[in-house]
Amino acid sequence: MSALSELIRTRKSVRSFDGRELAAEDLEKLKRYAEKITNPFGIPVQFVFLDAEAHGLSSPVITGEKMYVAGKVEKKPYADVAFGFSFEKLVLYAWSLGIGTTWIAGTMKREVFEKEAGVAEGEMMPCISPLGYPAKKRSVKESLMRKGVGADSRFPAEKLFFDGVFDIPLAGQEKEEIADLIDLVRFAPSAVNKQPWRIVCKDGQYHFYKKKDKGYVNEAAGDLQKIDVGIALCHFVVGLKEKGIKAEVSVSDPGIQCTENTEYIATVTVPGQE
Repeated sequence: MSALSELIRTRKSVRSFDGRELAAEDLEKLKRYAEKITNPFGIPVQFVFLDAEAHGLSSPVITGEKMYVAGKVEKKPYADVAFGFSFEKLVLYAWSLGIGTTWIAGTMKREVFEKEAGVAEGEMMPCISPLGYPAKKRSVKESLMRKGVGADSRFPAEKLFFDGVFDIPLAGQEKEEIADLIDLVRFAPSAVNKQPWRIVCKDGQYHFYKKKDKGYVNEAAGDLQKIDVGIALCHFVVGLKEKGIKAEVSVSDPGIQCTENTEYIATVTVPGQE
């Protein structure tokens, strides 16, 4: 399996692992790929691979893991969005190797992970993930967690994509033309499956917004919902790239009237459609 869009459609969060160490070849591939990851905001994200036993790392929601990867980024504007974009690229590549992952921001001893990952002053470690080969059967704990957050449910397109303004859901030919991109965005993972991204389509541009909920911003992890928007943005850009379209990502607010608790994040411009 190689097409990123297919990886997006098939990937599931994994919390139950089979207890095997990562094959040396797979780990080396993952590390080499991590070194080359970039994002449209030009903000480097550093990935630190940590042996779970050697560093005393664990999470109460994970079983059978042998390794973790932590992501670090400098605290600066758009760091959260850039982190989401870059970390998702690593997650998708891991899945192409048969390696399972799940985004973790809270169910861990953060101070331990930050110490072992070497988080410095002025940096933040928004999320970590276990790395391993999925167990043949999910643990009871994992099954209950997935059911509790409705992990397999997704908002319909009309709740996420809008035509020019927030009051009009995208429909008709324009919706059909980007139906595959809509699906890729809908498949994006998010904190407790809140799916906080909203996209307004106008004149060949796709304006990404965050639908704010309380309780998702803190000093150590940053803005988790901006990270989620970064993941959705990654999926959208991946879909365009597979169509042979190199889109431009910018952060110039188009001035569209926002709905309550909605914040502009970024714009994707498709060449020739402006």
